[in-house]
Amino acid sequence: MSSLISSVAWVRRGVAARHPRKYVLDDQELERVSALARIELEDARKELEAASKAAESMGNGAEGEEADDADEDEEESAWVDEDDDAMDEDVPMDQDPQPATASEGAKPSGDGLEQYKLDDYDEDEAMPGMGPFSNIKGLTYYRNNDEDPYVTLKEDEEEQEREELEVLPTDNLLVVAKTEDEISQLEIFVYEESEENLYAHHDLMLPSFPLCLEWLDFPPITSPSRTQNTSSSDTAQFGNFIAVGTLDPEIEIWSLDTVEAMYPDMVLGRPDKTAAHVPTPLGTGKKKRKKTKHRPASAAHHVDAVLGLSWNRTHRNLLASASADRTVKLWDLNRDPTINGEGGEGEGALRSFDVHKDKVQAVQWNPAEPTVLLTGSYDRTVRTFDSRAPDAGVGARVGGDVEALRWDPWEPHGFYVSLDNGLVVNFDARTLPSNLDAPSPARFTLSAHDGAVSALDVNPLLRGVIATGGTDKVVKIWNVADDQDTGKRQVSLVTSRDLGVGKVFSTAWSPDDPLTLAAAGSKAKLQVWDVGASAGARKVLGAKLAEAGRVLREKQSGGVIGVASDEEDSSGDEGGDDE
Repeated sequence: MSSLISSVAWVRRGVAARHPRKYVLDDQELERVSALARIELEDARKELEAASKAAESMGNGAEGEEADDADEDEEESAWVDEDDDAMDEDVPMDQDPQPATASEGAKPSGDGLEQYKLDDYDEDEAMPGMGPFSNIKGLTYYRNNDEDPYVTLKEDEEEQEREELEVLPTDNLLVVAKTEDEISQLEIFVYEESEENLYAHHDLMLPSFPLCLEWLDFPPITSPSRTQNTSSSDTAQFGNFIAVGTLDPEIEIWSLDTVEAMYPDMVLGRPDKTAAHVPTPLGTGKKKRKKTKHRPASAAHHVDAVLGLSWNRTHRNLLASASADRTVKLWDLNRDPTINGEGGEGEGALRSFDVHKDKVQAVQWNPAEPTVLLTGSYDRTVRTFDSRAPDAGVGARVGGDVEALRWDPWEPHGFYVSLDNGLVVNFDARTLPSNLDAPSPARFTLSAHDGAVSALDVNPLLRGVIATGGTDKVVKIWNVADDQDTGKRQVSLVTSRDLGVGKVFSTAWSPDDPLTLAAAGSKAKLQVWDVGASAGARKVLGAKLAEAGRVLREKQSGGVIGVASDEEDSSGDEGGDDE
């Protein structure tokens, strides 16, 4: 499998914990993981103990025959009588042993240990000078290194690690879903806008290929941060999480404030029922078809890959998902999804919508109407409907497979759709019919790329500014303005650039900087583009920046900031001339 980044997500400033916590696998966490993974707790405990013993045996210094000899010596020493070490002195048979006298200060105990003066063992005696070792107090035993004043290395290392992991309130986080050499993971980067610096912070290993990301601040009910901080209402109600849709029919929710985590805070789905890693062939016997048959649909969980996610920012406990199983599902993060939850089988998806006839590629909540969903599918249609009454929705045929879609945050009823034929279409939901066979004219159609428009995002800070990315490896910035004379929309290209990320799979505007854009794609490379570094962009968007009260700051990076590597320049300026 080739290396690529399938999705990028921003975390706004001031949300991330300044000092992330370390993951701890204790009994409580083991029980939580066991419930989420639907395995027996005792089996998990035995496996963990076996792994710990194996690790300890591998850490011994002796190897091979030396290790075997050491084991034999330990076994033999276990059978040695301790009294044999203290052998009595031989005494001639014709001579009686001399008892100790009272003047010698010995007690006639008769056990032969008087010469060791064990009764005076605990009494301190003045010790003669021993040169550099004369301070015998330096050999005092301490229960841990924190109490030992002579051990400072560990403290220094912990303090250094604490400083390295610190996230300042002025920093953004960038989360990328990356697969490299068949290993999938989430990589979390810190973007320091003032320093024009982008560096890796930590990563989280994933069991399956990630397809989409969605940031959220609502702690799921199974999150350790929620169960451990029930006394603090603010801590229990807000957090820093990322939801990941994978090639398996599961949604994993991870805390971004926990480093070295081994298991997500919540898993939505039923891996024990779907068995995503075991495909079911169409044929039987020796001749089996390569294609696999569709799994039986389920209203409680997805049965195929999760292609899109959207978190409801008003009803913060709700998460919507789009899947290749042709359904859209609604999840309540306050419901326990485990098999041992209060509702058992009923603790799956809150609702399931069958509004498409093919794979559902994208889904998004309307930011102004928190109960309204927008979906796009490979059946070449888009649908918008109220989640309380899905049958009363409207839609349109778009003439191509839907790659991405976005509501316009500046117009509650407007949205953009990007297609596999290189077009970007803008619709007004108020004019769409309920019958898909009826005409559904678009407000405007934009021929954006030579090939699929695989990435699309609408600027949340500047009205009428959108970014697109395509399989032609180019990222483009567009300006949408109303014509004062005709009242129609005028769309113009502001600037474009090849950022060196390969085929562009994801573009995302910064939630804090109006002209900062993140992009990634088939080269498994993340780039942050300061669009304001382009003179053309400053000229075209200057009025909108002033209207929004934003001021551009001169930067020294040349417009593109990447992660430094040994093989290539971190500047990322790989030949894409601005247009």
